[in-house]
Amino acid sequence: MSSAWALVGGCAVVTAMIKGAGPLALGGRRLPAWFISIIAFLAPALLAALVATHALASGRHLAIGANTVGVLAGGVVMWRTRSVAWCVIAAAALTALLRALG
Repeated sequence: MSSAWALVGGCAVVTAMIKGAGPLALGGRRLPAWFISIIAFLAPALLAALVATHALASGRHLAIGANTVGVLAGGVVMWRTRSVAWCVIAAAALTALLRALG
């Protein structure tokens, strides 16, 4: 067995253990409503953090470049049209254009 497959298998086992730890710790009890409302905000916050770091990071330094402008354009298109397809198209097109010019 190659080391890559061993890593994949190990990650699968660890993921299963992590997913099983929550129900095991709760013992069949339901989570409080205030906790569920906090959990609901974690996914959008994580997505925003990932987008921000990708849009503003250039290696080890913060930088504003073509990808930052593309993300901003995609955000504006999403805000105005609510279309994910047009958001991605606008962001990719503007980023590609700015990289071609620069």
